[in-house]
Amino acid sequence: MGRLPKQALAWYASTVTDAAGINLGLANRVVLVTGGVRGVGAGISGVLADQGATVVTCARRPVDGSPHEFVPCDVRDDDAVKALVDGIVERHGRLDVVVNNAGGSPYVLAAEASARFSRKIVELNLLAPLSVSQHANEHMQKQSSGGCIVNVSSVSARRPTPGTAAYGAAKAGVESLTATLAVEWAPKVRVNSLVVGMVQTEQADLFYGDAESIAAISANVPLGRLATPADVGWAAAFLASDAASYISGASLEVHGGGEPPHYLATTNAIT
Repeated sequence: MGRLPKQALAWYASTVTDAAGINLGLANRVVLVTGGVRGVGAGISGVLADQGATVVTCARRPVDGSPHEFVPCDVRDDDAVKALVDGIVERHGRLDVVVNNAGGSPYVLAAEASARFSRKIVELNLLAPLSVSQHANEHMQKQSSGGCIVNVSSVSARRPTPGTAAYGAAKAGVESLTATLAVEWAPKVRVNSLVVGMVQTEQADLFYGDAESIAAISANVPLGRLATPADVGWAAAFLASDAASYISGASLEVHGGGEPPHYLATTNAIT
């Protein structure tokens, strides 16, 4: 993954605001954010750190210049995940929160996707969060305060996703997994998910096109803009906090109001 350029670090910092001084009481919490060094993950890590948490991030390749503690880890490798989680507990004495953010998929039409490609997408977006959660839960169950797991899902789990079929199916599995783990691991561990919509990251142009295209897409979102990584970060921080102490097995939608049905564009129902 290489060194994070200074301009990228500055961009991430600019997405994190103090939200008018809100304090969610995350000081002294130890948090693992998978894929927490770029894009949405960086926004999540930044907000949690800004709220006082000790943040550990991971990605497949070493990263220099990350503002948070970093451990290289391929989350698809169960042995590596166990070593990652055990290492965090050994260094910090506990693990309070896990945010399963690592994921994604390149655009490949289903008819052209190889079995190997689809398997890797499902491994990264569904089986990896399960593996991380299992190893984290083993420690959290032994802690007097338990723990919290936040799985990052996507609106792709709930609508057709041409070009990312395996990804959408895996994210649908994440929501099902979330609900089941919330039952199995209660009352010590709360498990929730974030259903994330379109996010304007430092690489938004690769997904949404140029500035004009992004403006047109934003105009179709009820709140009038794409999410920032920090928007997702604040949602994760809320679910990780004591303010959400009675919330488990839930899916929190972070999509600015969603996407109006396409048929409305052909009618005068909304002007």
